[in-house]
Amino acid sequence: MGNMQETAIIVPCYNEALRLNPIKFLEFAQQNKTVNFIFVNDGSTDNTHEILQKILESNTDQIQYIKLEKNSGKAEAVRSGCLKAISFQYKNIGFWDADLATPLSSIIVLCNILKSEDIKLVMASRVKLLGRKIDRQPSRHYLGRLFATFASFTLKLSVYDTQCGAKIFKNEPFLLKIFQDPFTVKWIFDVEILARFIKYFEKSNDKSSEESIFEYPLDSWTDVPGSKIKFGDYLTAIFELIKIYSYLNQKQSKIK
Repeated sequence: MGNMQETAIIVPCYNEALRLNPIKFLEFAQQNKTVNFIFVNDGSTDNTHEILQKILESNTDQIQYIKLEKNSGKAEAVRSGCLKAISFQYKNIGFWDADLATPLSSIIVLCNILKSEDIKLVMASRVKLLGRKIDRQPSRHYLGRLFATFASFTLKLSVYDTQCGAKIFKNEPFLLKIFQDPFTVKWIFDVEILARFIKYFEKSNDKSSEESIFEYPLDSWTDVPGSKIKFGDYLTAIFELIKIYSYLNQKQSKIK
């Protein structure tokens, strides 16, 4: 691993053989030497492993690979990759969905925003504005907006889109505090990340969490077929929000 690489992007993969595009990852890495990818195979049962192994062999300088023996869920896959990246002391650490619904070019955009001294986390957001190409199924859009309203209320944070799978953090002491313990929820770990972030900055007596987060409306986002999220998962997510609400309102917390 060379000294040029400043950013590590974790890519969680579970049975992604039909949706992974090795060429796009390899071309982007070749063109952006400061970016490193850490693929985490979350116990896939298809030929995801073989595909990831070939990606690794094609660029061992910028590609790393973690193979989890059993399926542990996206939250744990992301956490495992982030802990590995933290140990290598990258300047920026983030995670990205393997289907590339969010284009890889947005990594550079988010990293440039992160250069601001006050910003600790940049989140991609799917906002359908004029001049932006956000291709999302109407049903998922409206369910997503409903969920986002509940999430914003739970967090007491003016956040538009907690669930877009593209986020990048500065690698500062707070990051290990956020990822050191397993997440307590399965589907909405992104919201739990924000909850832990809020708790940390409440106790640090530094800038508020809202001042430290930047939400970037993507130029483009494509709803890739094959999503593993089902309608029932939205109901599960509501119960998980209640758990996070309880966590945020505890007087004592593990995040110190």
